[in-house]
Amino acid sequence: MNSVTNWSQIPAFADELSEARFWDEHELDARLMQACVHEPDSRESTTITLRFDPRMLSRIKRVARSRYLNYQSMMKQWLAERLEEEIRRQDTGAR
Repeated sequence: MNSVTNWSQIPAFADELSEARFWDEHELDARLMQACVHEPDSRESTTITLRFDPRMLSRIKRVARSRYLNYQSMMKQWLAERLEEEIRRQDTGAR
């Protein structure tokens, strides 16, 4: 079995049969595969500014305190949940 250590070693395939034959005789080197794994950095974030009505922000902070959460973390969680809901709704064609 030949080990592919660089992406340039993989040719352009004319069809699926030629690709299958190539991979019957070759495998990706573990280091090449590991180098391609994206490890998220917890510092990967962008700071934005949102303006809230002071009373709404107070209510949000109160809810967060009652759940022993940082209000900004709770808001990010809420936004992530809503985003997933919207994406599911779009994927199913529901409105």
